[in-house]
Amino acid sequence: MPVALYLLALAVFVMGTSEFMLAGLVPAIAADLDVSVGTAGLLTSAFAVGIVVGAPVMAAFARRWPPRLALLGCLLVFAGCHVLAAVTPAFSLLLVARVLSAFANAGFLAVALSAATRLVPENQKGRALAILLSGTTIAMVAGVPAGALLGTAAGWRTTFWAIALLCVPAAIGILRGVAYAPGRTAADGPGLRAELDKLRSPGLVLAMALGALVNGGTFAAVTYLAPVVTETAGLADEWISVMLVMFGIGSFLGVTLAGRLSDRRPGLVLAVGGSLLPAGWVALALAAAHPVLLLGLVLLQGVLAFGVGSTLIARVLYAASGAPTMGGSYATAALNAGAAAGPVLGALGLATGAGVLAPVWVAAALTALALVVMRLSGPALTKAVPAHLL
Repeated sequence: MPVALYLLALAVFVMGTSEFMLAGLVPAIAADLDVSVGTAGLLTSAFAVGIVVGAPVMAAFARRWPPRLALLGCLLVFAGCHVLAAVTPAFSLLLVARVLSAFANAGFLAVALSAATRLVPENQKGRALAILLSGTTIAMVAGVPAGALLGTAAGWRTTFWAIALLCVPAAIGILRGVAYAPGRTAADGPGLRAELDKLRSPGLVLAMALGALVNGGTFAAVTYLAPVVTETAGLADEWISVMLVMFGIGSFLGVTLAGRLSDRRPGLVLAVGGSLLPAGWVALALAAAHPVLLLGLVLLQGVLAFGVGSTLIARVLYAASGAPTMGGSYATAALNAGAAAGPVLGALGLATGAGVLAPVWVAAALTALALVVMRLSGPALTKAVPAHLL
């Protein structure tokens, strides 16, 4: 695989750390800024909404830019927003900073997804996507727990400073590793309207909707994992990072496995993983009071959530193959529509007084709905790579 693909994954690691790190910082942010845990959890939704809106907007705006320029510009804006978040005394300004950084993240990921699939042969989009998303999963393994530990030791603001500093080597890697290429011209491919018309494709809409449901379940549960660990399982705060590491290891394994199967055997991944995923959330809710079982189930759910989720996003990219500059934004929007809705639904569950496990039950419901839709959709979604691409 091209070296440039791994350099893009480095930047995705930094952004993934930022996106997921609030799972370990929500209680501290809520206490410092004098808001409820549910309100602080909405920072994750604000970030995801910014990506959903920003992905197509930024992709359309930057589609004629040289990819390296677009990637560097988005990364620098992302870093600046984290500096603002680190110094603001008000929750409202922190919310604004998260939305703006989400726009920058959206632009970067939309360009990176499209660029990654152009770096490899047509029948290896799933593998390229797995490498790119490995930046996110490694963030779950290393970046997010490290951020949680740093936040516990030195305050949550220090974590935002660390993200801003990590953008520097990522920017240098892109500058040196991503070859300069001129921006697209009108003759280089389909126009914006033609690419937007792809959104009328039933297969694309189906894959996007399912990706949103699965990712919604993931974010509903993981955003509010901290109180489950400390209140339901009765573990010390330090165990929050351990749980996040286990989920991150599972997500890395899930993406790696899906990367090897999603191009040729998507039906296998979706049939097996899609069936086990909601059952796993139910099991986690029922066994959360037992630390050893909780640890194992968190690992398993990382495997299933990211294995199924990355396979669905690969389906989005295949279905959007006629939209070379906008396809990445469709995949980004699908991922983050769920990331926006999940924490909101989790917060609503908490507000009902159902207890700290309410978000996990929300995750079970969302992924069960995805399973029903998958079963009703028949073979259209699980169709393998077209024969002429093999």
